[in-house]
Amino acid sequence: QKLANVVGVIPGKSRKNEYVIFSGHYDHMGVGKPVNGDSIYNGANDDAAGTTAVIMLARYFKTLNNNERTLVFATFTAEEVGGYGSQYFSRQFDPAAVVAMFNIEMSGTESKWGKNSAYITGYDKTDMGEILKKDLEGSDFKFLPDPYPDQQLFYRSDNATLARLGVPAHTISTAKMDAEPHYHKPSDEVETLDLANMAEIIKAIALSSRSIIEGKATPARVKVEELR
Repeated sequence: QKLANVVGVIPGKSRKNEYVIFSGHYDHMGVGKPVNGDSIYNGANDDAAGTTAVIMLARYFKTLNNNERTLVFATFTAEEVGGYGSQYFSRQFDPAAVVAMFNIEMSGTESKWGKNSAYITGYDKTDMGEILKKDLEGSDFKFLPDPYPDQQLFYRSDNATLARLGVPAHTISTAKMDAEPHYHKPSDEVETLDLANMAEIIKAIALSSRSIIEGKATPARVKVEELR
């Protein structure tokens, strides 16, 4: 069976060889054991929400057409069965050339703090979260550290492979990992998503990435020796 990532690129103006990646995974669990007669695992939140964000961000930055660094928009295959799509993808880059990775995973529901908020996994591993916060000053949106450290989410999504190579690669999410009723169930359908809140998250990612895209800010690298 052939698998494929779907990738788009907007070349940078003055810093063509420096890459900022926006990503999400488009696969889910497929058809499985029926629950209440429904056997299709739609994956609306996990991770059509992230895939939607990647597509909308690509459209937005293409319209702006003023990115100094090269922007890469990637939707990955095979995340649910072991992250194979992102592992292959990460081998196509010199990690030193990747300045930042915004991986978006399960952003369709409200976070534990309510609307206009999301968390960043591995917040303490680089200063990328602080850069994003600075770019969001004056807005109502808040990025916060991952509140579920025991779940090791930093290592469980498509950011992990590049993070292990030193790239400031983080996942942005709103999933209440202790209480998501539709997680990995056929009931993960579009009707369960808060689309207005999802739009605010996408806007916040667009705004918070400005100084990185402009080349005015460069996040610190992940200290690979400190990873587990």
